[in-house]
Amino acid sequence: MSFQSILGNFALILFVLTIVTGVIWFLDIFFLGKQRRAIADKALSEFDARSAKLNAEGIRLETGGRSELEARLLKQPAWIEYSGSFFPVIALVFFLRSFLYEPFKIPSSSMLPTLYVGDLILVNKFTYGIRLPIINKKILNISDPQRGDVMVFKYPENPSLDYIKRVIGVPGDKIIYKNKRLSVNGKQISYEPLPDFLDDERLSYSNQFNENLTNVKHRILNDERMPAFVRDPHPFPNRELCSYDETGFSCTVPEAQYFMMGDNRDNSLDSRYWGFVPNQNIVGKAFFIWMNFGNLKRIGSFQ
Repeated sequence: MSFQSILGNFALILFVLTIVTGVIWFLDIFFLGKQRRAIADKALSEFDARSAKLNAEGIRLETGGRSELEARLLKQPAWIEYSGSFFPVIALVFFLRSFLYEPFKIPSSSMLPTLYVGDLILVNKFTYGIRLPIINKKILNISDPQRGDVMVFKYPENPSLDYIKRVIGVPGDKIIYKNKRLSVNGKQISYEPLPDFLDDERLSYSNQFNENLTNVKHRILNDERMPAFVRDPHPFPNRELCSYDETGFSCTVPEAQYFMMGDNRDNSLDSRYWGFVPNQNIVGKAFFIWMNFGNLKRIGSFQ
């Protein structure tokens, strides 16, 4: 499942706006504002001299004239005033979104029953380390993705797209998925049957299970009408580390890469098809649904 952040390439837009409004804000503080002050001081000095001369001749001026002149000369042009007002807000949003939390919207059903279409989620940007915005380069490592994490990443075949899946395999893991049952490093993952799940979008039922992925319990779906084999896997990097047959596949996860799968196992385009996710493609860990306008009961954390 691919999905875009709420306003497309919002990070780049915010970065440009932060730089532009910041430059204008600093120019006004250190240059333009001082220039207006100097012009105002000169005009006020001339005003005071003229007023003194008129007072000596017995002519009185309106008392508010000086303050009105000063206010008019010191008034910021509209483009500076708006930039100065917006800069702190834009800079704060850019910082929060780049280094702390970023919102995304779920557009498809590949992560059902964990995430629904229309869920607005928050992604923790610092859990896996601090990365520079725009270029997504890690500058400080904090922790590594763990099996069971729901992770947002740049789609390896098109990094302009953001994908969300569950981490199934970490570097060095041997992943086997045969007859729709998963094992990791030779250990069979346990499954607890649950009532069938109704997909309102497809108007169809799927088998539902609680999957215990190395002590991370979460629900998954299987569609018994779909075959167990992987149809037309792509020629992805390190493809030789995977083998496919009519019952499924097995893969060994290479160093600094991750194997991802959707919880809606038979309706998810994931690592089975396009391969591993490199560490440099990681965006962050999804952890909270902050809104679903079609179903307010969806708000809350998830696993």
